[in-house]
Amino acid sequence: MTAPATIDLREYIRNIPDFPKPGIQFKDITPLLSSPQAFRSAIDQVADHFKGRDIDVIAAAEARGFIFGAPLAMVMGAGFVPIRKPGKLPYATIAQEYQLEYGSDRLEVHSDALGKGHKVLLLDDVLATGGTMKACIDLVESTGAQLVACAFVIELSFLGGRAKLSPPEVFSLITY
Repeated sequence: MTAPATIDLREYIRNIPDFPKPGIQFKDITPLLSSPQAFRSAIDQVADHFKGRDIDVIAAAEARGFIFGAPLAMVMGAGFVPIRKPGKLPYATIAQEYQLEYGSDRLEVHSDALGKGHKVLLLDDVLATGGTMKACIDLVESTGAQLVACAFVIELSFLGGRAKLSPPEVFSLITY
């Protein structure tokens, strides 16, 4: 069942000034999540955009990517693969290290979760500077899986994150 496309998802994004530090205008998705119609509309809009692409797997980084990734996978008839911080997955993993502004971090996926022949859609709630999603791309590609696209609920275009990504497509529902 497709939710009405007439829902303006921007109406469900709350601006929180000076969070997490002064000068930042945080885009809060919790009002969208608390509205069943808006949440369903967001999932359906992404699913409709990628309909017919034979996507096998939706992969998403913790934690907010999981919120959108699991229901999207169900709607699209695809598997869901969590991409996690170190030490959170119980089975053998492969990892991708990436640089942060001050230091580095690492993402992991189960070693048997993705492989050659899998068509993968990467999903997250927000595209900001692109560092986390770039690490997700590198992780997916290291498995031999085929990256179809990256999708986001919100894109903060003024931060230039899209320029760091090199998938076939970057899709965002809302762009600021």
